[in-house]
Amino acid sequence: MYDPAQLRTFLAVAQTLSFTQAARRLGLRQSTVSQHVRRLEEATGRPLFTRDTHSVELTEDGEAMLGFARTILQAHERASAFFAGTRLRGRLRFGVSEDFVLTRLPEILQSFRRDHPEVDLELTVELSGILHRRLEAGRLDLVLAKRRAGDTHGELVWQDALTWIGAPQLRLDPDRPVPLIVFPPPGITRARALEVLEADGRAWHIACTSTSLSGLIAAARAGLGVMAHTRGLIPPGLVPVPGRAGLPELGDVDFVLLHGRRAGADREARGAADALAASILAGGDRLHRGR
Repeated sequence: MYDPAQLRTFLAVAQTLSFTQAARRLGLRQSTVSQHVRRLEEATGRPLFTRDTHSVELTEDGEAMLGFARTILQAHERASAFFAGTRLRGRLRFGVSEDFVLTRLPEILQSFRRDHPEVDLELTVELSGILHRRLEAGRLDLVLAKRRAGDTHGELVWQDALTWIGAPQLRLDPDRPVPLIVFPPPGITRARALEVLEADGRAWHIACTSTSLSGLIAAARAGLGVMAHTRGLIPPGLVPVPGRAGLPELGDVDFVLLHGRRAGADREARGAADALAASILAGGDRLHRGR
């Protein structure tokens, strides 16, 4: 009843909230993406998205379809692997940025390990900038991280806005430098925060530096300052800084999957990386919904 190709397209649109971005991710024409969504809506008899010239949002039925689509596609992949007689194995070096520490990524990894028990998954959690360097050095096979400004490579998982966050009771004095809570270099959000403040002519000082997201969150909850963070991943106990604080806009950030380049003999690692990437893309909405 439900075509897997249409379900994959639906998930891509649901995760990016953009027909254009979904088309880029899937390598399809935008008209094909629209056609897939329309046919899936015809099959369900329900509208799955509300859309106008400026925005795309899931309907209540679209939210429900997310879970069904993931389940159907996972069953489809398992059946295909079973009857093809293929079993993934080998060592897979997977790097993920600190941003995902508090998300439901562990559920996706748990499902992957259950479906592919012979894959030796080695997980590295680091700053996005460091993960990019390790990938380029051939020390990782797959990376899920923020994309650096100006970069265009990688499979888009989703795009979100960056926002300033802090403790609910925090009040910023407009006549004093902005107290910043940041990752050390080469943190991508750190670089963006400093860039927009400098461009705005706003003075700042570093109130806290930590390589751990948990450390930054603790400092922010204590009211030491503000931090630039993804809007869809705001930790409990922290809130967006009100617009009246006058902080400059931070813009958007892309979260992408990037594949490494191992020697040709490591075909098993490439197959495992492709399978994990497919699992993450299928469940990408769980990384920033319903945490």
